[in-house]
Amino acid sequence: MAATGAYFSPGVSSPIFRRALPLLGTLNSGRIQSMTSRFAISVDRVPSTFVEAEKGITSEVKREERSVVAETRKRLEENEEKKPRNGWKDYLEQAEELIVTDGGPPRWFSPLECRSRVDKSPLMLFLPGIDGMGLGLVSHHEKLGRIFDLWCLHIPVADRTPFIDLVKLVEKTVRSEYQRSPNRPIYLVGESLGGCLALAVAARNRDIDLVLILANPGTSFSRSQLELVTPLLEALPGSLSSALPNILSLTAGDPLRMVLDNVVKGLPLQNTARDLIEDFTTFSSSLPVLADILPKETLLWKLKMLKSASEYANSRLYAIKSQTLILCSGNDQLLPSQQEGERLHKLLPNCDLRKFDDSGHFLLLQEGSIDLVTILKGTSYYRRGKYHDYVSDFIPPTPYEAKQVIESNSLINAVTSAVMLSTLEDGTIVKGLAGIPSEGPVLFVGYHMLLGLELVPLVSRIFNERNILVRGIAHPMMFAKRKTGRLPEISSFDTFRIMGAVPVAPSNLFKLLSSKSHVLLYPGGMREALHRKGEEYKLFWPEQSEFVRMAARFGAKIVPFGAVGEDDLGQVVIDYDDLVKIPYFKSEIESLTNEAMQLRAGASGEVANQQVHMPGILPKVPGRFYYYFGKPIETEERKLELKDREKSQELYLEVQSEVERCIAYLKEKRESDPYRSILSRLLYQATHGFTSDIPTFEI
Repeated sequence: MAATGAYFSPGVSSPIFRRALPLLGTLNSGRIQSMTSRFAISVDRVPSTFVEAEKGITSEVKREERSVVAETRKRLEENEEKKPRNGWKDYLEQAEELIVTDGGPPRWFSPLECRSRVDKSPLMLFLPGIDGMGLGLVSHHEKLGRIFDLWCLHIPVADRTPFIDLVKLVEKTVRSEYQRSPNRPIYLVGESLGGCLALAVAARNRDIDLVLILANPGTSFSRSQLELVTPLLEALPGSLSSALPNILSLTAGDPLRMVLDNVVKGLPLQNTARDLIEDFTTFSSSLPVLADILPKETLLWKLKMLKSASEYANSRLYAIKSQTLILCSGNDQLLPSQQEGERLHKLLPNCDLRKFDDSGHFLLLQEGSIDLVTILKGTSYYRRGKYHDYVSDFIPPTPYEAKQVIESNSLINAVTSAVMLSTLEDGTIVKGLAGIPSEGPVLFVGYHMLLGLELVPLVSRIFNERNILVRGIAHPMMFAKRKTGRLPEISSFDTFRIMGAVPVAPSNLFKLLSSKSHVLLYPGGMREALHRKGEEYKLFWPEQSEFVRMAARFGAKIVPFGAVGEDDLGQVVIDYDDLVKIPYFKSEIESLTNEAMQLRAGASGEVANQQVHMPGILPKVPGRFYYYFGKPIETEERKLELKDREKSQELYLEVQSEVERCIAYLKEKRESDPYRSILSRLLYQATHGFTSDIPTFEI
């Protein structure tokens, strides 16, 4: 039965299918039945986010809605610190509610009662796997709903719409939305069968700005175990209820491995066992629901459809130009997803790949380990226009995301035990970060340690102690590569992007300062971070000012700072000058440099030497990091004066001199720190507690 026209069901009573206007109420994170979900009456287009209906809402109702939204947002952010929700449990509960009143052709529904709170938020369409429920994003609905207008495709159990008609249905929706908002991207999120559907729509609509997010796409069906299932199912009599436990064993991953992994991570065995028991209880009690979702006849139909969908999508990969992000599992026992992700990554011209080695087939239902919004932040895939804008499209990390990033770098924070000093407005030097201006725009300008080792403690401490997110100006190699090679994968820098790093460019500095951000800039860049032997704490700044006049344009406070401690972690024993004398390493350096995006091509002097290489470093018994933030330099009252090149150059040299003074001060003062060595710090914590603050020198 082809899905055409419009579908009305007067007998539908499930709250999932109610269309209630105005869209009010409080969200319940546990079950859809307590929501007032938006349901698309039209089967071939998404309502224009109920713009027409909203015009009729009274001002009193609007005030009530804003109050509900504020209350809901506060509660959701508080709940984010709690234990992650059980994706499978939510899925099964809501699927049970959904199939009670199931019927009719495929259609769209929104699981959220409120529109996105982000201005000009893009549309996201979720395309389900062979289950057809449209609930594969159930663990992500609330967070996605804050930044997208989210709609999900539901394919009823008894529906037999052919794959090509599903393609046309989604295509019609996409074209309708494109005509309404031609300058805004449309996101297609597809898992398994839905991934093939998204690829097919993209191949047929190359003129539309589509962003594809594919979770274990079914394009590898011909090389999977699933192809062998069809003849087996045809030979089986009766229902599939007795076979469901075996099917689940293929989808849920390896329980024993999960236990061992969690013990290695330090999680209590009792908690891990309890979680597994809860999962097993959830699955066991929901076997009838799964049997209702995929009865034998439906499963046979879906597997045959998946086969044709895979063939259709694979035959049209050459036509796909859309921006594509592939999420693939390493423990998928239904499809060879990781190999398929690598294959598609090579074939599609505008494609990125993220691997999740410990995840099973249902990647988006993994508890706590997969957060789609965080992935979109880390990959810079969230945009509201034709291109991603690192400033206007940036979504600050939630407290939970920031905590996760900082904890992932806890080792360097613990080993370096950073001492931080700052300067008050009256010139007084104090321990801590009280001297850092709270209000932006603020431009931190300082020295880049070897390999940029000072970054993690600096950003972490300022965020934790002052609740200030420092936006770093970073090398473009963290965001894109000119070609595939030996440089670290772009995914290695996802956490930097989550915490707000942007590629170095005058336009990005302009936008950050205009948005009153706290910005971190290293004029010496890679030349300082990859310095030669004996060049510790030597500045390699351009001869001419690169930031003073722009800072003055927005009245930004310039905070010069110094950081020392790299020479207490290691010593450069083989540098660039040594490596280029060896033909093999010289060739490797040239290859790496050509692979990376180039900076300062027209610059002169040492700062122009941006060769990418890894110096040979001899480790030492770890010492301690020290930071000294100088007195903020005001530019608000000097805007006109600093338009003059000579005046701006004078201030530039003043900032440079101040950074050198901060470094010299720290090098001298650390000599009197009794806890400079990690050994003395460990002894102190052994007697005072490992969470105690470790003293340092007197100011």
